[in-house]
Amino acid sequence: MPAAENPTVAMVEAAYRQHGLDARYLNCEVAPAALGDAVRGARAMGWVGFNCSLPHKVAVIEHLDGLADSAAVIGAVNCVVRRDGRFIGENTDGQGFLTALRTVVDPAGKSLVVFGAGGAARAIAVESALAGAARITIVNRDDTRGAELVALLNERTPADAELVVWQSAYSVPDSIDIVVNATSIGLFPDLDARLGLELDSLQPGMVVADVIPNPPRTWLIRDAEARGCTVLDGLGMLVNQGVIGIKHWTGVDPDPAVMRAKLEELFG
Repeated sequence: MPAAENPTVAMVEAAYRQHGLDARYLNCEVAPAALGDAVRGARAMGWVGFNCSLPHKVAVIEHLDGLADSAAVIGAVNCVVRRDGRFIGENTDGQGFLTALRTVVDPAGKSLVVFGAGGAARAIAVESALAGAARITIVNRDDTRGAELVALLNERTPADAELVVWQSAYSVPDSIDIVVNATSIGLFPDLDARLGLELDSLQPGMVVADVIPNPPRTWLIRDAEARGCTVLDGLGMLVNQGVIGIKHWTGVDPDPAVMRAKLEELFG
């Protein structure tokens, strides 16, 4: 991938060109101390919204006028939308994952295992729970962070959640329907990194998803596919959160195929 080309920028701009939208998607570096000034600047310049990445996903909340329901539960924002002159915080990470997941299975009534307890895991677990997932097992090395996510799920969503502290290779129970890697294990350039997972516990009836977009075919995707699982790569989540953001900002339903093709071009 060319060092100067940001994949999210390239993906969104490809959608803007495809639909002839008079809009631009700009990548701006904002220091934490300048976050408030940046949001005020966006208001002053009439921006229809913006995405927000680490380390600003939580800190930006105090500079906004309100939160969408799931963003309030998750406690983090990655997409801001101007509605009636007010900046409202959304979280499209989990929504993007859910859209991709529903192309192969509806999580309602299903049992999930989610590896990780960071921002992606939090968004995915909350959105899955709000979509009707019955049981969610969080597998995480840090028991404190994992316990916080489990408590959030049990207190703020209808799902039953439990924590498994990840100390050795995890064996997925036969009762699990959906397995999600929401960690950075396997992300470029650490291409040889593999999830601490008993591969023989993956069953053909399971859906296995990885949030990592680069490379799209991680070891987890390849290993699960070889065992007959239905697989979802990380491009689906990335594309769909972009689709949702563009719809929020412009009212246009962009073509996800155009956006995915751009990412595939960049990631090879």
